[in-house]
Amino acid sequence: MVEILELLLTPLSYGFMQRGLLAALMVGVLCSVIGCYVVLRSMAFLGDAMAHAVLPGVAVAYLIGRNLTVGALAAALVVALGVGLFSRRGMIKQDTAIGVLFAAALSLGVVLISSIRTYAVDLSHILFGNVLGVSDLDLWLTAGLGAVILLSILVFYKPFLVISFDPVLAATLRMRVGLLNNLLLVLLAMTIVISIQTVGVGLVAAMLVTPAATAFLFVRRLPAMMLLSGLIGGFSSLIGLFASYHLNVVSGAAIVLTTTIIFLLAFLFAPQRGMIWEYFRRQAI
Repeated sequence: MVEILELLLTPLSYGFMQRGLLAALMVGVLCSVIGCYVVLRSMAFLGDAMAHAVLPGVAVAYLIGRNLTVGALAAALVVALGVGLFSRRGMIKQDTAIGVLFAAALSLGVVLISSIRTYAVDLSHILFGNVLGVSDLDLWLTAGLGAVILLSILVFYKPFLVISFDPVLAATLRMRVGLLNNLLLVLLAMTIVISIQTVGVGLVAAMLVTPAATAFLFVRRLPAMMLLSGLIGGFSSLIGLFASYHLNVVSGAAIVLTTTIIFLLAFLFAPQRGMIWEYFRRQAI
């Protein structure tokens, strides 16, 4: 028991671990909650595309000496609104618009980053995350934007629910479907940007999808799914961060692997929907 407490408390004696833990918990919960919409609306590709689409903004901000997070947010918002604009009238499907803008933004980012001779060192935390390098300013920014995102989800819960499950009904009720879709895309973009410091561009899509997909195996109602997904995301962030400290591995990857292990366990053993449950049910028949 004493050894377990020592394993838990020793890392927390360092200020960078305290800040990292707070950031990881906030990002884990935030990604998991909004990730429920990503899973239910089959938007996993959008999350991955928008995560990579921030690279031009990061590169431009770096070149002109501005805050990288602000640059990433600007790029993410442009891509999000661009997807909404191109797919608004139905002439181009959303996944097609995503593919076009994703390729363009990623290519532009690569061109800009390749012009920075030290990009491999200076921008590596954008690609792979560095939760242990979170500053007090990063914490306040994450907390502020996270609160705005969660409050927006709460306020627009019913409209988001309708456009996610029955767009035809939403149009019949004269809801502003295009505006609501754009708002959801903007919230997703903001979530991705504040998550990059924790898990990096390459892994942020996993934090949006995996906890929500795990919760989907257990519950059928959206509020319960959001609650369970948030708990899974927060727990995965906690375990992954401590594992990265003791194993001396990248924290973002450790967090994602933790939530993936939880998903695999749920996929096998979840009541009603797990593979093992399904196997024994077929045997009983």
